[in-house]
Amino acid sequence: MKQFTYTITDALGIHARPAGQLAKLAKSYGPDTTATLTKDGKTVKLSQLMMLMGLAVKKDQEVTVNVEGPAEAEACATLEAFFKENL
Repeated sequence: MKQFTYTITDALGIHARPAGQLAKLAKSYGPDTTATLTKDGKTVKLSQLMMLMGLAVKKDQEVTVNVEGPAEAEACATLEAFFKENL
């Protein structure tokens, strides 16, 4: 399992556009590699857009992303870069 923690810097938090992109990116690694996001003890799969939006992640909140599966190293690096560039 690979993991990273990130503090959201986007003024709007994780809103519709980046959430959709995150879900698409998480799905691109196939069903055997699972990425989850945890905020305040609640964990959802990044591939589930509505669940991700339901977390209502705001600016300055810390989230933890966990990735498990055969492509975990690549997926974790790509997701971390996405967070840094977009959120």
